[in-house]
Amino acid sequence: MQAWIIEIMNQFGYLGIFLLIAIENIFPPIPSEVILLFGGFMSTYTNMHIVGIIIASTLGSLVGAYALYFIGKIFNKERLKKIVRGKIGKVLRLKEKDIDMADEWFDKKGNKTVFFCRFIPIVRSLISIPAGMSEMPLGKFTLYTVVGSLIWNTVLSIAGQTVGANWESILAIFEQYSHIAAIVLVILGVGAIVWFYSKKRTKKSKTK
Repeated sequence: MQAWIIEIMNQFGYLGIFLLIAIENIFPPIPSEVILLFGGFMSTYTNMHIVGIIIASTLGSLVGAYALYFIGKIFNKERLKKIVRGKIGKVLRLKEKDIDMADEWFDKKGNKTVFFCRFIPIVRSLISIPAGMSEMPLGKFTLYTVVGSLIWNTVLSIAGQTVGANWESILAIFEQYSHIAAIVLVILGVGAIVWFYSKKRTKKSKTK
């Protein structure tokens, strides 16, 4: 995949970066680290400027985020409630009020969540879906997505420019960061599920 990414960037320049980052936001397995680090390196031997690379990648991030945001908006809270009313809800022991609670939480914490998740692999893409589902205002979503993505894209692009031809030497560092982040997310996810169901059991025992 890395060779394919580099070939597209060499052939299409800024447009290639824009398209690859947009696709990466929709299809997380495409590594943004390779795109941005190599993009930074390209600024050292082509006519491409580091500012143009950062702008193209940030616009790509926004377009990809919009795609998932509107998917989330189509697959909204009311549709989730319909699913919860069926067999899936019974299997997962979820109720409509659980959807309301999650929605209320995102209304309160959504801004920070969308911003900080832009620095976490895979999640930085998927967070756009719950943002759309909770109908986070598009203006706020755009602001926090642009700012978060701009910081991430700038750091990696400048890092690639700084090390130049040795850009692959720091790729391993970012890949390690991605793996650690993924493990931490799994642990947090399991912890959140355990906490959620233990809280429900506590409430049930109190009502009895």
